[in-house]
Amino acid sequence: MGELINKINETLDVIHKYTKDVYPVGIILGTGLGALVKEIKGDYEIDYAKLPHFPLSTVESHHGKLIFGELGGKKVVAMQGRFHFYEGYTMQQITYPVRVMKFLGVETLLVSNACGGMNPLFTRGDVMIMDDHINLLGDNPLIGKNEDELGPRFPDMSEPYNKELIKLAEEVALENKIKVQRGVYVA
Repeated sequence: MGELINKINETLDVIHKYTKDVYPVGIILGTGLGALVKEIKGDYEIDYAKLPHFPLSTVESHHGKLIFGELGGKKVVAMQGRFHFYEGYTMQQITYPVRVMKFLGVETLLVSNACGGMNPLFTRGDVMIMDDHINLLGDNPLIGKNEDELGPRFPDMSEPYNKELIKLAEEVALENKIKVQRGVYVA
């Protein structure tokens, strides 16, 4: 077993003191959406500081908690606060919680954030559904020793964002009269 898997198991040991349930949906709440946790019918919440190997957010508005519960009839684990490259964390540290979520049973991951845009047709406050991304950072979480338990060395990127989930998100937005854009995220 590799070093990263050992660290993940240490984190899971603490989480399993609270819950051993499977959580098929993971949610990473970005700036402005932290209040969504009020809608999660909570089982447990754990401060990041109690979780071995979890980074700590330096962004004041990010509460730094893992929330376990139910939302819309689905078991979810939500990150209330996330980590950023500009905070000085490595890509491996930033993606560590996602790797932990994999071992909690997460198969669908929903991520939100606040960002600037380059498309002149977008306006402040628009919701954009990503259908692809371009990484110009010069770093990525695949660098380093591959651990097969986490997945293939080079994941298939022919459809990085699930087309069925994108379609569903657009349908729900339309039903609720929420204007959404489609776009490519560039970092």
